[in-house]
Amino acid sequence: MQLRRLNVGCFGGGTGLPALLGGLKRNPWLDVNAVVTMFDTGGSSGQLKDELGVLPPGDVLRCTLALARNEGEARRVLLARLPTLEHARLSGHTGGNLLLSMMERYSGDFLAAVDGLRALLGCRGRVWPVSVERATLCAECADGSVTRGEVEVDAAHDRGHQITRIWLEPAARIHPAVRDAIGAFDAAIIGPGSFFTSLMPTLLVDGVAESLRSVRGPVILVTNLLTEGRGMSGFTAADAVDWVGRTIGRPVDVVITNEGHPSDQVLARYRAEQKEPLALGALPVGCEVVTGGFWHSDIARHHRGRLSYAVWAVLSRHLLA
Repeated sequence: MQLRRLNVGCFGGGTGLPALLGGLKRNPWLDVNAVVTMFDTGGSSGQLKDELGVLPPGDVLRCTLALARNEGEARRVLLARLPTLEHARLSGHTGGNLLLSMMERYSGDFLAAVDGLRALLGCRGRVWPVSVERATLCAECADGSVTRGEVEVDAAHDRGHQITRIWLEPAARIHPAVRDAIGAFDAAIIGPGSFFTSLMPTLLVDGVAESLRSVRGPVILVTNLLTEGRGMSGFTAADAVDWVGRTIGRPVDVVITNEGHPSDQVLARYRAEQKEPLALGALPVGCEVVTGGFWHSDIARHHRGRLSYAVWAVLSRHLLA
């Protein structure tokens, strides 16, 4: 085996993708890129989008912080929420969301704003907003009902609605710089993150599927630890593989999935929220499975070190052997 630097792209958003990025950035043999969803409608991001007319900054901010040289200090400063102020429109937002939004307003270019923040934080890696076009996530459920917006799609899960189709309205196109970046990736890693509101929207952007089909190395799916509400009851890793494969037009080569669980008390707490450990299901022939104990705390988050080592094992076997 001859070691060389590998250029990898990580796709998604939410709270799952930063856990992956924070582990991978410590590997000196990896150039890490995050291709991040831009269709958040909730919380501070949604308010800034509506009030200032900027792109939702939250997912990009979390991924940028995960790649920061001094992540702990950056998170303490930029994820702190502003107290109640005389200018109420600024109250309750995180300092980082406001900073990124103001940088976008000043430069007129969201990519330039992200690169400026990345330079400020000394990030080890690049963060790419998958698109700078405004669109809304839409989902059709098994009963024929249609929901619009990330928050509403999540709420439909909680009410027990099973999603049968998902799309962006209007269609959003991949940013040309992101398309070129994906073309240079040695491998693509999708997830972890909320499946229908963080992972799938990134893959639905026009041009992403075509770009992923040109990646010469493996497409790796990191599955979530849990299902997400009653609407995903019975959802498995195999279902996730099927959704992703049909969306991008090429098979998922490797699935990394969890087989370790925390205490019964922790699982009971999540069951009360209608969330269950994600089962493997019947994967298609030819899809490699990598299992490990990635859940090691009372919070449903992948252990950064364990996940990053698992990813490196897959990459080295497929690209360096």
